[in-house]
Amino acid sequence: MTPDQPPKAEAVDATRRTRLATERTELAWWRTGLTALAVALAVGRIVPGIGSVSTRWPYVTVGACFAVWGIAVIAYGTARSRAVERDLAEGRFPKPPRLVHGAIAAGGVALGLLTAILIVVD
Repeated sequence: MTPDQPPKAEAVDATRRTRLATERTELAWWRTGLTALAVALAVGRIVPGIGSVSTRWPYVTVGACFAVWGIAVIAYGTARSRAVERDLAEGRFPKPPRLVHGAIAAGGVALGLLTAILIVVD
């Protein structure tokens, strides 16, 4: 063993920690997606039914967008977790797909803005 190489036990422990962190991250993606689905139901169905909403379609549209975004987040989290596991098994370091993360963030910001517009306009 050279000074640059960690002992085998440390390498195994690091891989185990990385796998556990990947699992927690996947579950966080799922929680985010499920929360978006709950918001979709609230914005698209519940709010128009209990408020004095003059036009229903904007709420339904924003609710549907939240649902699609939530499904995409769950699917991405699952796919990302599988990719990280595959890379770890092959001894590679998984790189985050910045374009996908940017698209998910942009979608979340857009949905937040649309929701704010619904609140202010109606």
